[in-house]
Amino acid sequence: MRDGIDLDLITTFGRLLEAGATLQRDLGRELERECGIPHTWLEVMLRISRSPDGQVPMSTLAGQLTLTSGGVTRLLDRMGTAGYVARVPCPTDRRVTYAVLTPTGQERLREASTLHTQQLREVFDGFSPADLRSLDTLLDRLRPGYPSSPPRSAK
Repeated sequence: MRDGIDLDLITTFGRLLEAGATLQRDLGRELERECGIPHTWLEVMLRISRSPDGQVPMSTLAGQLTLTSGGVTRLLDRMGTAGYVARVPCPTDRRVTYAVLTPTGQERLREASTLHTQQLREVFDGFSPADLRSLDTLLDRLRPGYPSSPPRSAK
C-alpha cells in the first residue's frame, strides 16, 4: 500500500473488469455472427424467460441491465421490431408495462442459448465443479441482493 492506495486491490478489480469485457466482446461477436443477435439481447431474453409468468416489468429490466428507462425502451423497441419481444400492459396498474417474449423470441432464445452454452463450456473447460461453485459464491457477493442470490447446485 502506498499513500493509502491499495494497488493490489485496484489490480484485482481491473482483472475482473478485463475478464468480463473480454468474454462479453469475444462471445458476443460469435453469438451475433451465428445467431444474429447481440449478447445484450440474449441477456434480456434470458431475464424475461426466467421471470414469473415469462414477463418482467420494464422498470425491473432497466434496473437489472443498468439502463435508464429510456435506454430499455429503445432496446426493447429494436427487439420488438425484430419480432422477439412485445410489451403487455399490466391489467391492474396502468403505469406498469411488461416485456414478454414472442414465439419467435422464444425460438431465437433456444438457438442462442444452445450456442452460448457451447461457448461457456469451452471457456470454463479447465474449471472443476468446485471451482465454478467458488467463483459463483465470490461473484454473488458482488451482486445486489447478496446473500439472497441462489448458490450453484452441486453437480
